[in-house]
Amino acid sequence: MLRAEDNELLTRTGPLTGMGQLFRRFWLPVLLSEELPQPDCPPVRLQVMGEKLLAFRDTSNRVGLIEPHCAHRGANLFWGRNEQNGIRCAFHGWKYDFQGRCLEMPTVPKNEAYEKLRGEARLKSYPTQEAGGYVWAYMGPAEHMPPLPEFEFMKLPRANTFVSKKLQQCNWAQACEGALDTAHFSFLHMSVGEDDDDDRAMKIMNQSEAAASGDKNRVRWMKNDGMPRFSITEHEAGLLMGAARTADNDDLYWRLSQFMMPSHALAPSTFPGENYHGQTFVPIDDELCWIYTYTWNPERPLTNMERERFSKGHTVHANVDKNYVPIRNRENDYLIDRDEQKHVSFTGITGVSEQDACVQDSQGFIADRTREMLGPTDLGIVRFRRMILEQTKALLNKGQEPPAAGKPESYMIRAGGTVAHSSKPLAEVMTLRFGNPIGRAQPTPAQH
Repeated sequence: MLRAEDNELLTRTGPLTGMGQLFRRFWLPVLLSEELPQPDCPPVRLQVMGEKLLAFRDTSNRVGLIEPHCAHRGANLFWGRNEQNGIRCAFHGWKYDFQGRCLEMPTVPKNEAYEKLRGEARLKSYPTQEAGGYVWAYMGPAEHMPPLPEFEFMKLPRANTFVSKKLQQCNWAQACEGALDTAHFSFLHMSVGEDDDDDRAMKIMNQSEAAASGDKNRVRWMKNDGMPRFSITEHEAGLLMGAARTADNDDLYWRLSQFMMPSHALAPSTFPGENYHGQTFVPIDDELCWIYTYTWNPERPLTNMERERFSKGHTVHANVDKNYVPIRNRENDYLIDRDEQKHVSFTGITGVSEQDACVQDSQGFIADRTREMLGPTDLGIVRFRRMILEQTKALLNKGQEPPAAGKPESYMIRAGGTVAHSSKPLAEVMTLRFGNPIGRAQPTPAQH
């Protein structure tokens, strides 16, 4: 469990909060690039960590992220004209560039005071960069702005990647913890019935790499061992979390996940040759977040069939509407089928992502961690909380910047699964699987 004050610190991300200040020391995805499909296209309203903002792509293809209200009379620039490298207010024609600088004030005489007033009309703005199909923003102090993190999927050709996003109707931290809690796969995503020969489980798990590959052993090992043993290793970007289940003979089935500061998680399902998956959890406010999801294959382009499956909900990707709201959500009880839950699947809910969302949302918009009863399979959650709370307190009390922000190369890591003899420790298992004890990605032909 957490003390009430630590739960408050963990979950609140507004501009004046400790966690909010920590998040603002990192680059975070705030939009899909496809939401601003071309120069001078319509602007997009968004909210990030409690701040309402406006994004637009200008004539020169630069993305501006600015406060949404005109300095003149406060009209919302969402209704403005995106034209000639700036967005022009529809009320009186004041115009602003991608950095929030006022370019024109048609209602003000061009006398000796004009330039001074124009300088004072500058709007708050945040730096942006585009990479990997996302618009990334940095919302912290300019003097501490770090380089963009170097995720592997951002280094690959777009043909090798697929990105999406979905709305999550709960606080960012419990959604992130859900991704790091790999013990739940033995229950939440499984079929029911002792006479099951695993075909039913494979059908229910049709969003998983194990099912797509036809590997029934992985399903069987997870069903038979619901209490994985965890080993945790801290590294420059965050935490490596290894969960070992009993396999066949003297082997263990390892599911190896990664957490990277402040809110990135890599999924533990990938065997050699399969696709890799990751998620980034970005607060909208304290009770809602966006989950940015990404799939990549360093060895080959993704197929059209794979892209179609991802777009309709597969692995970390959800089936969403045009506003990126999941079709199965809190308001419609995730379209749960109670008869299917009784006879077929553990949840009666379709989709791995949707099953995750249901249980995470069910903890409340903000989970009360003071009432938890944690056990051995929660070790990864405990270490995640310890790391992020310690770094938040170090920033608040000592002015100590989070180390990972300044080490973009430390994000070039992988997560996945493997089978190894029970005598091998985590570092050796990682080296056998990835060629490195913490999973540093090795360059492939697609990255050159």
